[in-house]
Amino acid sequence: MPETPRPTRPVTRRGKSRAAREALILSAAEKVFAEAGFGGATMQLIADMAGLPKANLHYYFATKEELYRKVVQEIFDIWLQAAAVFDAAAGPIEGIGAYIDAKMEISRRHPHGSKVWASEVMHGAPVIQDYLETTLRDWTSGRVAVIERWIAAGKMAPVNAEHLLYMLWATTQHYADFGHQIETLNGGPLSDTDWEAAKASVKDIVLRGIGAQP
Repeated sequence: MPETPRPTRPVTRRGKSRAAREALILSAAEKVFAEAGFGGATMQLIADMAGLPKANLHYYFATKEELYRKVVQEIFDIWLQAAAVFDAAAGPIEGIGAYIDAKMEISRRHPHGSKVWASEVMHGAPVIQDYLETTLRDWTSGRVAVIERWIAAGKMAPVNAEHLLYMLWATTQHYADFGHQIETLNGGPLSDTDWEAAKASVKDIVLRGIGAQP
């Protein structure tokens, strides 16, 4: 007689519980690091924001630096996923257009993570310099190659690919990093309609500016 399989539900529940707890901690850490910076943040502040005992944080993340690097990695991984459209796109209209959409949606939904990244880089990347020199550099080289291929195929104007990427980052992330300024000028938070209009405007300006062709 075949052996009766062991139930897996308890393990699944534990896995889901752990993932949910880590997500709660990372969300709280994003907010605290965005507001206080790495130096001003403490594990106690993050625990208070998450509504958890401080010991729980140390169970999942041994040090503040480990937690900080995880927050930075999370936002960067989300950005990497957004950039996947480059590799499959037929040209800049599809690739850069979809990338702008995705990056602005990330700024809308993950403003604290974007601010943590911006603050870290503005201070000389004291914690994640190695990340910039490896993962980000490799990612940038890959996207530059795609853009230059589109240029060679006559699908867009011969622009400097690196500076185009810098401009895309600056524009899309502005909506997170300077969200308070935008909300002040807008008379309040952007509505769903405002966000869609902003995406359409940025895409139109960028794609017409680089002479994007089907």
